[in-house]
Amino acid sequence: MFKDGARRLAGEAVHRAYALIRRLGEISPASPGGKRFHHLGEGACIAFPQGAIFGEPWISVGAHTLVGTHVSISAGFVPGLDLGPDVIVRIGGSCSIGRGSHIVGHQSIVIGDDVFTGPYVYITDQNHTYAQIDAPIGRQWPENSAVEIGDGCWLGTGSIILPGTRLGKNVAVAGGAVVRGEFPDNCVIAGVPAKIVRRYDAEDGWLPPMKNRPTATAEELALLSLDGLRGLQELQDRIRGEDAAKREQAG
Repeated sequence: MFKDGARRLAGEAVHRAYALIRRLGEISPASPGGKRFHHLGEGACIAFPQGAIFGEPWISVGAHTLVGTHVSISAGFVPGLDLGPDVIVRIGGSCSIGRGSHIVGHQSIVIGDDVFTGPYVYITDQNHTYAQIDAPIGRQWPENSAVEIGDGCWLGTGSIILPGTRLGKNVAVAGGAVVRGEFPDNCVIAGVPAKIVRRYDAEDGWLPPMKNRPTATAEELALLSLDGLRGLQELQDRIRGEDAAKREQAG
């Protein structure tokens, strides 16, 4: 009995200590780590533990952008290089970068505002060439090609954004897609290599058509704007209640 009580108390102490460590380890505009960045906007936060982060003077992160745990963001090959006068990795405001993702820049990666990614997304503007047939590919000189991801895009879990990619606004990238090339606004892309599987036409709407789904009401959007978790909790409770009502009707 005593051992069980001691174990419970020790476990609680460990979890509280780890929660404190996570809070103290976050990178924010006011933290020492945040001051190394070219820009880290108001309300931005890079969660602890971080992945590999270096080249901070050439990295800009917009206001209220949240970066998940184990995310790597780098500019250049290794820490300590002088990469010139220009920002290399620019992440816009109000973005959410999923845990375990990698953003690896050498020339230019521009991510717009309100871009959301699932976990384990990989974005890079550099790849090795394959010009010399007899040389190991990993030892051949790399080439850079700028990447641009438009405002409002969604990048699904495990998607890979290769050098030279240009995504328009509000492009949805399916999980696991390997993306290279230019894609217009308001489309859905999927596959390896990624291709357009759905697009929006101003006259005909979505092609092929989407299933009819209810849109968020003004009241539901207002709940999301509440401070803290209160709005999300109320919205979650409402969705749970609606699901239960549907099951009762179906039964």
